[in-house]
Amino acid sequence: MDEAPPPPSSAPAAPAAQTWEQKLIAGNISISEWLDGVAEGIDLFLVGKTLTTRQNETSIRLESSTFVVEREGVSNAGSVNVNLRLPNLEEYWQLKFTSYDEAEERRGIRRGDLRTTPREKNYGASLGLFRKLGNIRTAFQPRFAFQNKLKIAHSLSFESVADFKTGEVNPKLEFFANPDTGAGVFTAINFHFPLNKTFSINLINDGEYVDRTHIYSVANGISLGQLVNDRASLSYSLIFGSVNQPSYRLDNYSLAVTWNHLLYKKILDYRVTPHLDFKDINGFAGVPALTFTLGLTF
Repeated sequence: MDEAPPPPSSAPAAPAAQTWEQKLIAGNISISEWLDGVAEGIDLFLVGKTLTTRQNETSIRLESSTFVVEREGVSNAGSVNVNLRLPNLEEYWQLKFTSYDEAEERRGIRRGDLRTTPREKNYGASLGLFRKLGNIRTAFQPRFAFQNKLKIAHSLSFESVADFKTGEVNPKLEFFANPDTGAGVFTAINFHFPLNKTFSINLINDGEYVDRTHIYSVANGISLGQLVNDRASLSYSLIFGSVNQPSYRLDNYSLAVTWNHLLYKKILDYRVTPHLDFKDINGFAGVPALTFTLGLTF
């Protein structure tokens, strides 16, 4: 009796087509892994041996910001931050390449999340030496700017966070020197009070003195933070700005609402800030404006 022929083999199923989201994520992961590999090679070449097992977290962040101001029109600006992490070499120092002065941006809330004007272009590299002295974080960061000629800026900062029963206080002191603006000092003492799992209040107090221009500028205000979910948040802020010339006076104040949304973790995010600005130069008449920032991280 003849044996029955074997059943025909089934053809392999065609792979499902990737969506544009899956392609975006896969491409981002591939670039990030390549960057980590390059950084690891540089790290081991410079040090000559492995000193730590910490994971390499090298990243590149690209930002594009759009500023819309009534009667002034629309302006756009982009920036890049290359965070070259070398875990073995970082036993000694840290290296970053940016298209703006990152240390300057950390001086005050109006240069950070509530920035309403484009960053000043300042291509350069910064070396960071970080140490913790008890509860005080100390950072020394010289920065080499590559413009028409080599310029060197310096920053020495001391920062701490003290917890108490109802919140925390964050004092900071920074001495800096810049070839364009001269030497100066920045101080801040900010308070954070969690109200519940959704809301928190921040009291903002910072000031900066620049020696060359003898200008002392101060920002005081309050911000209410609202956590929407694990990827989105809102903040409502009222900030007052004062200066010491020609005499110490209120120079401006602003109302702002900021929406932060993380679309893809460590990949894509955006921030939208509609704000109403009242400036002395405009007779404290309200000027509506909007800032939109899109960030891409590799």
